Amino acid sequence: MNPIKTATVNGVATIEIARPEKKNALTMAMYAAMADAITAARADSAVRALLITGQPGVFTSGNDLEDFMQRPPSGPDSAVFQFMNALADCDKPVVAAVTGAAVGIGTTMLLHCDLVYVSDEARLALPFVSLGLVPEFGSSLLLPLLMGPARAAEKLLLGDPFGPQEAVDCGIANAVLPAGEVVPHARRMAERFNLLPPEAVRETKRLMRKARGAALAQARDDENLVFGQRLRSPEAREAFTAFFEKRRPDFTKF
Repeated sequence: MNPIKTATVNGVATIEIARPEKKNALTMAMYAAMADAITAARADSAVRALLITGQPGVFTSGNDLEDFMQRPPSGPDSAVFQFMNALADCDKPVVAAVTGAAVGIGTTMLLHCDLVYVSDEARLALPFVSLGLVPEFGSSLLLPLLMGPARAAEKLLLGDPFGPQEAVDCGIANAVLPAGEVVPHARRMAERFNLLPPEAVRETKRLMRKARGAALAQARDDENLVFGQRLRSPEAREAFTAFFEKRRPDFTKF
């Protein structure tokens, strides 16, 4: 089964993460497929909005760690950065339907979507520090802006998971819906853009994001540099080794 399913129906280009046997963990090939799908949707005049969704009970568990260690991002041409750039630069509205767990990139990608609807089963988490890493995709800038520095510290430094209502309260998501309703509702919201003037929508999105553009680009560049350094660190090596050995990492020696 193709782990990234795409379809365009009634003006909405859907990108469905479909790897439920691995909790929708993302490989570099999947990042590349999503980047290509976003680029194609931007170029298709019949597409008025994009919809990103997952499987029942899981949006994405984040990176497939085995694939990630075998194919670590090595520069701006890496598939994960191509996906980040495609999503961040998309001038058409992007709607997310968070169908369950959203871990790591599963949460940070939501910061770059325009409308986000979360299932009442959703659980969000940003466990970068616990893996010996640092935040990604501008989250070190955007999360403190959205929820304040104290709450952002809980999420980014301690990796505390949080539920759907907190995601709404802190401005990451628009609404919480019953699990079976989140995708249909998100699709209905995406289809509303069929009735709106597309250039006015694109220009409004551009203006809304312009003020933070330079700061966000700088934050992403800084994060990417440090993230790459941290991947090669002894702390990250211990964290990943412990994950594969199914044990608690020992950071007392650092």
